[in-house]
Amino acid sequence: MAQKVTQNQSEISVLEKEDVTLNCAYEANSYTYYLFWYKQPSSGEMIFLIHQESYNELNTTKGQYFLDFHKATSSISLTISDSQLEDSAVYFCALRDHSDATA
Repeated sequence: MAQKVTQNQSEISVLEKEDVTLNCAYEANSYTYYLFWYKQPSSGEMIFLIHQESYNELNTTKGQYFLDFHKATSSISLTISDSQLEDSAVYFCALRDHSDATA
């Protein structure tokens, strides 16, 4: 089975100071894997935001970013709280399988 991430949401409009949630479904090859969220503003740079390890079932928070991780359903969502104009970007969910880390 190939690893895979799926983001079904397209463009989302949010008012400043509102919260927004972005969803990601994934398929992993092994029990241990890592999920990452990145954003790409109009400048084109890829900016790392937050990550989740599969063996840590506790949800992760970092600043205005909150991850809601559901290993049983292979899904993870990123909530951006108190959104600001500078949060306008393309957001990417990424998966790194443990088998990738050994290469």
